[in-house]
Amino acid sequence: MPKRTRNESPQKQAMREMMKDYLKNNDVKVKDGADVNSVMRDMMSVLLEGVLDEELNEELGYSKYDYRNKNTDNSRNGHSSKTMHTTYGDMD
Repeated sequence: MPKRTRNESPQKQAMREMMKDYLKNNDVKVKDGADVNSVMRDMMSVLLEGVLDEELNEELGYSKYDYRNKNTDNSRNGHSSKTMHTTYGDMD
């Protein structure tokens, strides 16, 4: 029987490959729902951090270390820990 191909977008294919590589290269074993939830929490945490960093870049008009393009009085003035409440649990 020939192998069925998935009708996926290139983005979804890239995410699938990225996950396969992550699981393989980090020796992550997914045996049950708790393992899946743990991997999803880790992914969600990284994703949220990246999204929030990009949101701040957009709001301020310059990236974190690009002071040459800073055309505003508003600035990054420190870092503080924040907790986000998600369906995967609280994330710091």
